[in-house]
Amino acid sequence: MTVATTDSVWQAPSLYIDRTTTGPERELIVYGAELIKNTAQYLGPKGTVAQISNGMNCQNCHLDGGRKAWGNNYSAVYSMYPKFRERSGMYESIYKRVSDCFERSLNGTAPDSNSREYAAIFAYIKWLGKDVAKGEQPKGSGIEKLPYLNRAADPVKGETVYINQCKSCHGANGEGMMDGDKLVYPPLWGPHSYNDGAGLFRLSNFAGYVKANMPFNMASHSKPTLSNEEAWDVAAFVNSQPRPHKDQTHDWPHIDKKPIDFAFGPYADGFDEKAHKYGPYAPIAAARKR
Repeated sequence: MTVATTDSVWQAPSLYIDRTTTGPERELIVYGAELIKNTAQYLGPKGTVAQISNGMNCQNCHLDGGRKAWGNNYSAVYSMYPKFRERSGMYESIYKRVSDCFERSLNGTAPDSNSREYAAIFAYIKWLGKDVAKGEQPKGSGIEKLPYLNRAADPVKGETVYINQCKSCHGANGEGMMDGDKLVYPPLWGPHSYNDGAGLFRLSNFAGYVKANMPFNMASHSKPTLSNEEAWDVAAFVNSQPRPHKDQTHDWPHIDKKPIDFAFGPYADGFDEKAHKYGPYAPIAAARKR
């Protein structure tokens, strides 16, 4: 598929002004938005519908219910799927994409594909991307990739960044913050956080995500708080902490297609796991071009 990218930054549609979507369809979309924002209430360890996730909410990774530009939003999901993904080595549906989020970022199990909950999540994702043409990837979708450092990302330096910029919300031990039974800020490591198969376990994804969005409600893509170096280093610190492990034996069936910052071997380029996890990445990229 040839991917077209628009020049203007994507803006999410609003259900408040959408008067054309009505009846059962609207109800399903509204329920889908609710599930994305309050996943734990319905599908967490004490979920009222099922207990299939770790207590985090989808919008902890997909900000503002998947609506925020540069916040890992859903703008291009419906337009780009189904698509071939090297991680699985197959064409994937939106259901597979959602299942991966539950199994990796939410460290749980996939929702039933025939459930009302999956139907609602699908309806919401489809509605969010309703103005995006098939094959188009709007500006502001996904996570921006930062330029590589000329050194390895440093967890020690990253700890200082974490203490100064992240600890007040995410806790001294990365445990996050609760308000009663409601999760306010997600755990960044430990048993209730994302596992090491999640996309944010890759340093490039984490660094790009925090550069454009963190500290929460302070930073933005146009006015970031962290420097590139601080973003890479805090990514290294957070992702050097303990977290659940996911069996990834069947991921990346063609090892030469593994991303440069994928932390688990074997590799086809001769570099070890430490180099792939923390860098420096430029020598790996150069070696792959030979």
